[in-house]
Amino acid sequence: MDKRRAKRNRTLTVSADEAATLEPLISATEDLRTDFRDDMIVNADLFDCLDLLPNEYFDLIIIDPPYNLDKNFHGRKFLSMKSDDYEEFLRSWFGKVCDKLKPTGSLYMCGDWKCSSSMQRVIEERLTILSRITWQREKGRGAKANWKNGMEDIWFAVKNPKHYYFDIASVMMKRKVLAPYRVEGKPKDWDDTVDGKFRLTHPSNFWDDISIPFWSMPENTDHPTQKPEKLYAKLILASSKPGDRILDPFAGSGTAVVVAKKLGRHFCGIEINRDYCLWAAKRLLMADANPDIQGYADGVFWERNTQPMKHGCDN
Repeated sequence: MDKRRAKRNRTLTVSADEAATLEPLISATEDLRTDFRDDMIVNADLFDCLDLLPNEYFDLIIIDPPYNLDKNFHGRKFLSMKSDDYEEFLRSWFGKVCDKLKPTGSLYMCGDWKCSSSMQRVIEERLTILSRITWQREKGRGAKANWKNGMEDIWFAVKNPKHYYFDIASVMMKRKVLAPYRVEGKPKDWDDTVDGKFRLTHPSNFWDDISIPFWSMPENTDHPTQKPEKLYAKLILASSKPGDRILDPFAGSGTAVVVAKKLGRHFCGIEINRDYCLWAAKRLLMADANPDIQGYADGVFWERNTQPMKHGCDN
């Protein structure tokens, strides 16, 4: 927590004094047994607390588990394994997580090229997959002997393919019009505004408008695999209503719970790393003062580098 940073670096940190203030905001496994409620960050091992969560309680579940890679989560190391073993790891908790989902609920699971096929097989054992979202992840080191990996997947699945919530109107994209088409001199399917020429478009399952959190963004933390708020905002807006309940069983630095709060949803985030829980708690407090989501304004999602400055910094 005491890493020296440049003056302009906005990466979130928690001092010892702040930690003492944030501790009361974090729950433990025992709290699930005696005082379960909405809007909790639970510092616990997922295997210790899954049975304590009520079944068929959550409208939406967002899962960002460890990928099948060697990764050090600040002292807690996850080691890559054979695909069959990784699938068994997923099965060891996925079924119970699905039990927590309402019959009309939706679930999203994040993965990369190496583990995505394993995730598909495990998800299909319990749910119906409706789509695979692929989003452009423009960050990370280049590769000399292989193609740089610039993509990740998100599997979208539901319990009942005939009865689930999905609101496409809440996740429309605002794109710049490069070749404006007019009919009798009037814009067709686009608007001429003081900020430029834009049109609203329906999003596909390929997303190229996502920026990975970096040092100049206030949502940035030192978590090694942090997901962007803009990314999760799309999932939450499309697949839940205000007041719905959202579960994140691998909460990390709290992106899902923070975005849920900003968008008026209830949440429960489970995370085994104490420091990550503290980061999440601080981000929740910050959300009280600033509910903005970078790249989302006026009820639409903006392309990167197109959002007017009056809505905040670059998206």
